[in-house]
Amino acid sequence: MPHCTNSSRGRGQAAASVLLVLLIALSQTGAAPPAPLAPETLAVLRRISANSLRGHLSFIASDLLEGRATPSRGLNLAAEYIAAQFRRAGLEPVGDDGYYQTADMLEIGPKGNGFEMTIEDGRRRISIAHQQITPRFHNALEISGAPIYKVDPADEAGMENLKPEDVDDKIVVTAAPDFSGSADPSKFREFRTLLRTLKGVKPKLTLMLTLDGLEELSTRLVSPESEQPSDSMIVVRSPEALKWYESLRTGATGATLIMHLPEPAEGAVKLRNVIGLLRGSDAALANTYVLVTAHYDHLGMRPEGSGDRIYNGANDDGSGTVSVIEIANALATLQPRPRRSIVFMTFFGEEEGTLGSLYYSRHPVFPIGKTVADVNLEQVGRTDSTDGPKIAQATFTGYDYSDLPRVFRLAGTRTGVRVLSDRPYGDSFFVRSDNAPLASQGVPAHTLAVAFDFPDYHKVTDDWRKIDYDNMAKVDRMVALGIMMVADNPQPPRWNEADAKTEPYVKAWKEHHKQ
Repeated sequence: MPHCTNSSRGRGQAAASVLLVLLIALSQTGAAPPAPLAPETLAVLRRISANSLRGHLSFIASDLLEGRATPSRGLNLAAEYIAAQFRRAGLEPVGDDGYYQTADMLEIGPKGNGFEMTIEDGRRRISIAHQQITPRFHNALEISGAPIYKVDPADEAGMENLKPEDVDDKIVVTAAPDFSGSADPSKFREFRTLLRTLKGVKPKLTLMLTLDGLEELSTRLVSPESEQPSDSMIVVRSPEALKWYESLRTGATGATLIMHLPEPAEGAVKLRNVIGLLRGSDAALANTYVLVTAHYDHLGMRPEGSGDRIYNGANDDGSGTVSVIEIANALATLQPRPRRSIVFMTFFGEEEGTLGSLYYSRHPVFPIGKTVADVNLEQVGRTDSTDGPKIAQATFTGYDYSDLPRVFRLAGTRTGVRVLSDRPYGDSFFVRSDNAPLASQGVPAHTLAVAFDFPDYHKVTDDWRKIDYDNMAKVDRMVALGIMMVADNPQPPRWNEADAKTEPYVKAWKEHHKQ
């Protein structure tokens, strides 16, 4: 959209842009920020309203969409709604099919005919049905009497001392932490340590026992072009097997596994990221991109049982999805537009292991080397966190990893929102959301959340009526201002190379910015 420099309105808007750049410069020097934002900027921010957010979310998280599982009819309905809102805002469609980036995936599952899986330990025989497993590979598998070795993720010493020869040609049986109803970061640290240890010792096969959750490993969706996992793992949902596991000591168990797994059935599935572009106004910077993202999927429905069976996912992550919509609608009214282009995008399949953001990171619509930042929005609607109320505040994951969060901290001082570091959580949440695949490609990418853990996390009670819409609108105005600041700054965000944890991200960034 052209600059309006021949009118007093255009001069005011240009002044607002200058003020944003000045704010950024002051944030980098540590000087005191100037007084209030220009009226034109405030007018744009005020377009973000609690009532509008409530209207969007009451549909996105309604029972009609049946929990937006990946894949499902409800997920497709959500994608259509998001695309319609991008169209209404006047964003450019940039996918392979209008606003859609289409991903061709395979849905895999074990066949019932000819399947056998039995654990024998001399005292009992545990049979596991094909409906209780999800294999992490495509090929058939034959095992006859292989010894079973228990690895306990809670046994730190045992994990540290585990050697390849301990599990050579053996079946490892272990258990995932119970993730249902909690976002406890210590559980995820323990789980990552377990996966890293198993990858290092390379057993013949791993049986990962669980009762619920574990979406990242239990997904039946894979990309046809992806390599087969090098670590053979089967997720097993069996109360009987888990109870048996808990009765064992760590180490050799004396039990054996018999298994016949036919080649799994496969079916083609089409999934869609939804993408709209607000093109920048600067001739030199318009081909550089700031991403604003969220995932629009959730857990779907319980397969059986009485009462409420729908995981509506209002806060996780309907709140992030409708925030992307609302911020896009507000920033699309900017005159002149920011210098850089802004990409608004919602991902499929985060609950299945960040599938949509992984797909985008491997098939970017805009060059990774030209993508200067990603701000990913997760759980921004609830303020009743399990560790206390979160009013007029938001937290960035990996706060010290780059200088991007500090821009939003300054935006928070202008909008009355405290922007905080996630230091109490370590880096647990940085690698758990849709920012992670983009960060792994070298893009300074962070997730912003209001409540990391709240009473209805991953429960059917995560309902749109429980959202604090006034607070969400306030946080979204801060995010919108921060996005404007990043998009208007000639200097892109940078990784903090002094932090050792950023080493792989810095390396990836340099790969994409080779001269």
